[in-house]
Amino acid sequence: MAQDARIRHRTTAIDGLDLFYREAGRNDAPAVLLLHGYPTSSHMFRHVIGPLSASARVLAPDLPGFGFSSSPTVDRYSYTFENLAATIEGFLDAVGVDSFFVYLFDFGAAVGYSLALRHPGRVRGLIVQNGNAHEVGLGPAWASAKAYWADPTEENLAKIPEWRTFEGVREEYLAGMPESARELVPPECWHVDWMQMCRPGNLDAQLALFRDYANHVARFPLIVEFHRRHQPPVLLLWGRHDPFFEFEEVLAYGRALPALEMHVFNSSHFLLETHAAECSELMARFVSATVDSRS
Repeated sequence: MAQDARIRHRTTAIDGLDLFYREAGRNDAPAVLLLHGYPTSSHMFRHVIGPLSASARVLAPDLPGFGFSSSPTVDRYSYTFENLAATIEGFLDAVGVDSFFVYLFDFGAAVGYSLALRHPGRVRGLIVQNGNAHEVGLGPAWASAKAYWADPTEENLAKIPEWRTFEGVREEYLAGMPESARELVPPECWHVDWMQMCRPGNLDAQLALFRDYANHVARFPLIVEFHRRHQPPVLLLWGRHDPFFEFEEVLAYGRALPALEMHVFNSSHFLLETHAAECSELMARFVSATVDSRS
């Protein structure tokens, strides 16, 4: 019987929040949790969920404050990566997933590593795509952010290039993208993201998460120790022209993970907009090979 690769679009209640998610694949297949970053949602995985579902149960939730999930104001929900991880942990319990592979991208890396540090035994493998976990990945462009984290005043905030605007959201997709690849990125990506981000109170929520990224950075030594101690299987997929994370980040992963499988593409931060077919094939092979080697 042919595998049904159709994507289901569902919503479940987690601690009073409506969490939207996309799902495909059999319930008895290895679970792959796809975690998006800023400013997007599970929409970024639309081209890989179907192909990956041939070998996995694929789950791509929208984090609170993103996509079609609830967007409570900051006085009703604590926008920290630890709290987002707790919400996703509740989601995994609700859909009956105990162990899983996890896709780590941008802000989603902060959520996924929080999950991994809490329960390392649940993580079957990591798929890292332009997700930062080492100090060397934060280059000179992060100087103003670090100054703001150290002293979160309005004056220091004003020194950071504004990212919570329509133009800033568009640049997340296009900055650093090779000219030959820019036309592959559909404009509805940033239009949809911006529409959802403009919900009441959501810009404040995004600022709260940006402030809390400092706590993710502070956990970098714990993440490196997690890599060294547990040696999780890791597939690294990287857009080499990423303007947000330095390429040295790729090399830092390799120092702690000698068995790392690495693929670098002529793309930027949003790699799946230009290389979804290649990445979905690599991901499916990685999941199947990891499961076979441990069965």
